[in-house]
Amino acid sequence: MDSRIPEHHPLRRLFGTLTERSFTEALGWPDFNVTEYLSNLLVEFAHVDQLYRIKDQRGKSVETVVELLYEAELLNDASPLDREREVHRHIGDFTLFMAGLFPEYLSYIKTGGLIHHKDFLVDYVKA
Repeated sequence: MDSRIPEHHPLRRLFGTLTERSFTEALGWPDFNVTEYLSNLLVEFAHVDQLYRIKDQRGKSVETVVELLYEAELLNDASPLDREREVHRHIGDFTLFMAGLFPEYLSYIKTGGLIHHKDFLVDYVKA
């Protein structure tokens, strides 16, 4: 199943407009390249299949930064550079998305006693 949102979908226009307005008016930083990247990231991750699109060698979705980093390490010797680059970009996009939209959840991982969570020791903002 293709979970990509079409180029002219209203959600793209909505996120594009809101991101551009926020950066221009609230932050005073009207950088089209940044707002386009962020709005595309929001659209892309609007579907959970895209958020967890990286699969491990068994075909299971990789859901934490720790697991993503592990997968990236496995790729160093065994896979083409494009795949390694895709995983590293996904790590950056994933942490940006989670830190921007769900900071309370990330704080909860740190302070809520979720030591069993694989990302307990990962600082999403500094990662």
